[in-house]
Amino acid sequence: MSTTQKQLLLGAFIPSAGIMGSAWRHESAAPDSFRDFGHFRWIAETLEAARFHALFFNDTVNVEPDLAVLERGPNSVRWDPLILLPALALVTRHIGLIGTASTTYNEPYNVARKLANIDHLSGGRVGWNLVTSLGGGENFNLDAHVLHADRYQRAEEFYDVVTGLWDSYADDAFVQDKASGRFLDTAKLHVLDHHGKHFQVRGPLNAARPVQGYPVIAQAGSSDSGRALAARAGELIFTAQHTIEQGQTFYREIKARAAEFGRDPDHLKILPGVSPVVGKTQAEAQARYDQLQELLEPKTFLRSISKFASLGFDLSELPFDEVVPLPPEQFDTNTHKSRQKLVFELIRRERPTVRELFNKLTAGGHRILIGTAQSIADDLQGWFEADAADGFNVMFSGLHQGIEGFAKEVVPELQRRGLFRTEYQGQTLRDNLGLPYIRNRHTAGQVA
Repeated sequence: MSTTQKQLLLGAFIPSAGIMGSAWRHESAAPDSFRDFGHFRWIAETLEAARFHALFFNDTVNVEPDLAVLERGPNSVRWDPLILLPALALVTRHIGLIGTASTTYNEPYNVARKLANIDHLSGGRVGWNLVTSLGGGENFNLDAHVLHADRYQRAEEFYDVVTGLWDSYADDAFVQDKASGRFLDTAKLHVLDHHGKHFQVRGPLNAARPVQGYPVIAQAGSSDSGRALAARAGELIFTAQHTIEQGQTFYREIKARAAEFGRDPDHLKILPGVSPVVGKTQAEAQARYDQLQELLEPKTFLRSISKFASLGFDLSELPFDEVVPLPPEQFDTNTHKSRQKLVFELIRRERPTVRELFNKLTAGGHRILIGTAQSIADDLQGWFEADAADGFNVMFSGLHQGIEGFAKEVVPELQRRGLFRTEYQGQTLRDNLGLPYIRNRHTAGQVA
């Protein structure tokens, strides 16, 4: 195949707790991966050597009160991504570093300042996963979690304030003329002076404009409000889709919505999540997956999934081989609306038993691919060439075995097919994703 053909993008989902699910119990798992920076450094260096585009770190700002769940997994602790990213920036040279920072329980000025600084620290390799939190109000002077609609209204304004602050200075504002003693051309300073429903922010930002203009904006919402925000602001769109037809529908819809905002649809890159388990043979891959499943405590996991998807009933109370009851026709949740919809549609489409649903949802609702490097590459190629994805957010449990298997077996197979690059093309994350530099809104019209 020609190496000049369009190539897919690969991001890596790395749990900010270091390890995910039951993987901490695996014989090969390091006992302190949740607090050992060396664990994250190894992952970053391994995936950079494989030419991955970016690492993506999730986050939460609360600890769920279910003690049985906390007892069984690494859900009570995690790294703050905006602490982890600058540390990783100093030990890597090319790979992008994307961190989650909630718009619900942060302030725009702090987020804008930190990300601008990290973009300089990394040489232009940072991205911001712009999300509303799934919980945490109790830790921020509130009695309950902020309502979904209010969270997204705040997120829209939050994005406007952050990007407005990033445009505080023209790219050439800092003249640094030693002879005259003139450090800043104040005519190229822009005070935001924002007054909105949620925020009052004067500005300007006390940080230089990011290397990339703006850090790359990632967005993972698939609810109606989430899709609207993704179409308006998102550049890397993370999503969970189970069938290629669902992937194609989501792909077309988000790109069309972006065009309605006057954006180039090619400047949105759609990356569905996939959770691969790689083996030299299909049987070996299946055995590896089965071993991880055996390490999960089913009742605790099923109770957690029931709550996460707002099922309205507790799967852990049902016999393992009983068909899952149909969910209600009318449903709603104040937490993860898109994942609730995905689970409900899966139950209606496939009518699984509790056991089958248990096996499908261990990657948080993302597709699980069990097979050889060739069969996994076949799957990714099929989605990519059918315009169901521009690439994939590869969900890694944190086990070195799984990361090495993908990096050393699946990536070379994709490269042999001409579907994935063999070298980094540029210096910044935007360069490597094929995304444009973002010009300052106050000077963009002056550029020919």
